[in-house]
Order: sequence, then structure tokens, then C-alpha cells
Amino acid sequence: MPDQLNQQEIAMLRSEVEILMAERTSLLEVVGAASVLMANTDGRDLPSEAAEAAEMLSRLVNELPEETLKEALDTVHAETGAVDL
Repeated sequence: MPDQLNQQEIAMLRSEVEILMAERTSLLEVVGAASVLMANTDGRDLPSEAAEAAEMLSRLVNELPEETLKEALDTVHAETGAVDL
């Protein structure tokens, strides 16, 4: 019986890890796309409400660890040399 419970726990943990990895991939895609958008947007051309949101997004993206940002850009196939963040 304990062995069966252990196998069920392992299966549940494996399932949860798979869900988390899928969510991570989705979040990396969002961050990558947002990074490319920010790099190609001139904040002076935005309405003030959008400029405030863009500033917040820019700050949050810039606070990411460099490796995470690189992975996000790679996820959306962005050229890191062309994206000046």
C-alpha cells in the first residue's frame, strides 16, 4: 500500500511539474513578445496612459535576470543583437 501511494504521489508531482513547465513556456513567450514590442516602440508616440503602462512593462522586463530575458527572446526567435533592452 505505501508503495502504491508513493507512485500516486510521484505521478501527481510529475503532472504538476508538466503543468508548471507549460506555464513557464507561455510566460517566456509573453515576455519575449513584450520585449520585442518595447524595443521597437518609441514611448514619445504613445498616449500618456499607454506610456505609463509601457514604462512599467519596460521596468519589469529590465529587472529580469539576463538569462531569463535571453531565453524569452529565443522563445520568440528574436535577434538579441537587434533588440536593445
